[in-house]
Amino acid sequence: MIEIFIDADACPVKDEVYVVATRYGVYAVVVANAPMHVPDGMGVEMVVVDSGPDAADDWIAEHVRPGDVVITADIPLAARCLEKKARVLGTNGREFTEDSIGHQLATRDLKANLREAGMVGGGPPPMSGKDRSRFSSKLDELVSRGVREG
Repeated sequence: MIEIFIDADACPVKDEVYVVATRYGVYAVVVANAPMHVPDGMGVEMVVVDSGPDAADDWIAEHVRPGDVVITADIPLAARCLEKKARVLGTNGREFTEDSIGHQLATRDLKANLREAGMVGGGPPPMSGKDRSRFSSKLDELVSRGVREG
C-alpha cells in the first residue's frame, strides 16, 4: 500500500492531504522539525526530525518507496523522490515529473543567484482557492492511481 509523505514545516495544504488520505485509507506521514498537531484516528503519523536544514528532506528521501506520494514545495527534495520513483506534488497542485524537474532545478538556481545579487525579492504568491482546488484534485488523481497500481 502506498503512503503519502508531507514535507510539513511550511506546507499550507496539510488538511487537504488528510481528507484525501482518509478517503482512500492511505497512511499519511507528516515530517517536520518540530511537533505539530495531526488528527487522531485518521492514519496520520507525526515524525519529528532534528532541526538541521535538510533533516526532514533527508528523512523523507530515505523512507519513500516507488509509488508513494510526496507533498513538497522543495525542488531538490522533489528530484530526490522522483529518482526513487515516487510521485511528487507541489503544494500549488503542480506535479513534479522526470520531464520537468531539470528545468525546475535550473530555474530555482537562477532565481537564487538573482536574489543573492539583489535583483529580485519576495517569495511565492499566497495560495488562492484555485490553487487549493487544483492541489486537491491532483492529489486525488495521484493517490487513486497509486492505490490501483499498488
